[in-house]
Amino acid sequence: MVDKKKIEEAVTMLLEGIGEDPSREGLKDTPSRIARMYEEIFAGMDEDAKNHLSKRFTCDNSEIVLEKDITFYSMCEHHLLPFYGKAHVAYIPDGEVVGLSKLARTVEVFAKRPQLQERMTAQIADAIMDELGCKGAMVVIEAEHMCMTMRGIKKPGATTVTCVSRGAFEDEKMKRACFRLMRM
Repeated sequence: MVDKKKIEEAVTMLLEGIGEDPSREGLKDTPSRIARMYEEIFAGMDEDAKNHLSKRFTCDNSEIVLEKDITFYSMCEHHLLPFYGKAHVAYIPDGEVVGLSKLARTVEVFAKRPQLQERMTAQIADAIMDELGCKGAMVVIEAEHMCMTMRGIKKPGATTVTCVSRGAFEDEKMKRACFRLMRM
């Protein structure tokens, strides 16, 4: 649970630390705005992907289910700056499927935390494998990191791609085929 009072105090100290006057008109409500924003941005801290993946439907399909281009926004845990992009999630059912919106909700659960893209990719794949009991899962995430574009190396447009495969997708031929589907 987000502690809004602590966030407000920290933002006030931050403003003072950069030489600003937190009581000036344009900044006096900033600490409370930031606290409310953080409550939204970090809402995944209090969520469990199990809740979204528990509603399943019986299905004879054992072919790839792929949800592409799931837009997400997250915060880099190293700099507390945003990274954002698209997640592509695939799985091979084993008698049950989950509603497609639940895959997007699973991405959101893990994106709305202080995060590393590499960890987030694995967390999504692992949650799908663990909760759906599927034959395989694969997650590809493409993201731009503000910690690389607005500070440090300053390379706008540079994209980081991470890919995690579990189960049947660990087979190289299957992995290549799914990766091509995700990139179409």
